[in-house]
Amino acid sequence: MKRLLLISTILLLVLSSCSNELTNIVDVEGGKVEGYIQDSLKIFKGIPFAAPPVGELRWKAPQPVIPWSGVKKTTEFAKSPIQGTDHPEKCSEDCLYLNVWSPAKTPVDKMPVMVWIYGGGFAFGSTNDPSHDGELLSRNGVVVVSIAYRVGNLGFFSHPDLTAENPNHVSGNYGILDQIAGLKWVKNNIAKFGGDPDNVTIFGESAGGISVSILCASPLAKGLFRRAISQSGGSFGPTRKTTYPGENMKSLAMAEADGTQIAKNHSASSVKELRAMDASQFAGRDMSGYGAWPIVDGYVIKDDQYKMYEQGDFNDVDILVGYNSDEGASFSWGDNYHNHADNVKHRYGKFADTLLAAYPLGEDTVLNKTARDLMRDAAFGWQTWAWASLQSKNGKSKVYIYYFDQHPANSDGSWHGQDVNYVFQHVNQCDSDIALSKAMGLYWTNFAKTGNPNGNGLPQWPEFTNENQKYMYLTGPVPFEGQTPSLEAMKVLDCYFAWRRTEEGAAWAQ
Repeated sequence: MKRLLLISTILLLVLSSCSNELTNIVDVEGGKVEGYIQDSLKIFKGIPFAAPPVGELRWKAPQPVIPWSGVKKTTEFAKSPIQGTDHPEKCSEDCLYLNVWSPAKTPVDKMPVMVWIYGGGFAFGSTNDPSHDGELLSRNGVVVVSIAYRVGNLGFFSHPDLTAENPNHVSGNYGILDQIAGLKWVKNNIAKFGGDPDNVTIFGESAGGISVSILCASPLAKGLFRRAISQSGGSFGPTRKTTYPGENMKSLAMAEADGTQIAKNHSASSVKELRAMDASQFAGRDMSGYGAWPIVDGYVIKDDQYKMYEQGDFNDVDILVGYNSDEGASFSWGDNYHNHADNVKHRYGKFADTLLAAYPLGEDTVLNKTARDLMRDAAFGWQTWAWASLQSKNGKSKVYIYYFDQHPANSDGSWHGQDVNYVFQHVNQCDSDIALSKAMGLYWTNFAKTGNPNGNGLPQWPEFTNENQKYMYLTGPVPFEGQTPSLEAMKVLDCYFAWRRTEEGAAWAQ
C-alpha cells in the first residue's frame, strides 16, 4: 500500500512539473489544432487562417484556409511576413497565421476578445515580437489574439493589370484584407477557445493603429468587432502624390502609376513575371524607392476618411484612442534644426509660416520638442483628435482619448512605440513604470469588457465630447485628467488639413 502511495505521489509530482507541456486540442476551420497550457492559460501559436498567399495567390485577397489531416501542432510562432531584415530565414511569404492566449476554463465562458494588429509602417512587423506576447494581458480576463498580415509591396502593391483581373476592379490593400480575414476567423472560431465572438475589440499601434482606424471606416469590416483601440494611429489625412506622415494615403490611380514604374524598374513586362520572381525581391518598404501603404481604392477604403466621418459613413463602435507626448523625436533624422524651416515650407506651402509660429523652433542648434511636436501632431495628434471629434459629433458610441507621457531618463517625453510594452504588461523598470503598466492593462481590458475603461479603483477616465474635450494623461504612478495638448497649435494644423481638402489645396499637393 505504501509503495502504491509512493508511486502515486511521484506521478503527481511529474505531472505537476510538466504542467506547461499539457496539450489541448481544438477543432477549427481547416482541421484540429493542438496548443499547450502554461499555468492554466491555453496558448496556440501559428494557427493558419487563410491559404498561403504564394504563386498565383500573390497580390490577391486572402483565400480560404487549406484543410489538413490529423492534428496540427500549434506551439511555435509562424514565420514573419517577407520584409527587410538581417534574418531573412525568419520570414516567409507563407505568413497568414494567428495566435491565441485564452484564460477560459471552458468553451462556454464567452470571455471578451482582444485582437492585436502590429505596427511597422506597413513595411515591417510580426506577431512573434516579444513585446506583443499576449500572456500577461490575457490574465486580466480576456482572450488575446494576434493576427499577421502581408507588409511592404507584397501587402500593398498596386498595378493596372492587377486591377483588371480583380472582380472588384481594385488592387493593393491586401494587408488590410488579411486583417479582415483574420477577424472573420475570430468571428467563426473564437467561441471554441472560450471567447465571445460578439464582444471583440481590435487594438493596434502605429501602422496597427492606422489599420484600426481603416477598419473602423471600411464597410468590409462591419460587424466584425464591437470596440476599437488605436495607439498612435488614425488615417484622416487626404490623398497626396508625394506622401508625408499624416498624409500617407494615395489614390488607386496614383498607386497604379507607382506599380507600373516598379515593374519597369524590375524589367518585368507583366504581372505574371512579377509573380514568378522570388519573394525576397519584395523585402522591405519598397521596390526601387516607392513606399508601400494602404490606398483609397473605393472598395476596402471608400474615400477620404475625414469626409466619410463627416457624412456619418463609418462603423460606429466605442473607441479608445491616443498618442505619445514626443512621437516627433522618433522621426527626426539628420540636420533637422537647420533644414526644419525649409522642410516645413516644402510640405505645408502657404501654411508654413503660421505653423512655424504655432510650433516654434528654439534658439539652440538641436531641434527642440516644440518644433518636433509639429510632426507629432501632423502624424498622430491631429489624426487622433480629429477622429475623436468627428465621432463625438456624428456617432452614437463612446469616445475615450489619452496622452501617454511617461518620460524615460534624459528625455523630453514618450517616444513612438514606448506605450506597447506598458499595455502588454512587459514593464519592470521602476515602481512608477510598473504602476502605470498595471493601470493601462486594466484600462484596456476594462474597455474590452464593457466599453468603459473605468473600474478596479483606477483614476476616473472621462468620456471625450466636443463640449468637454478631456484627455486622460497616462503617466506614472497615477494617471490624471487633462486638457487637449497643444490645442491652439493643433487648430492651426486643422486649418491646413481643411485647406488640403479644398480644390485649391488638393491641386497644390499634386
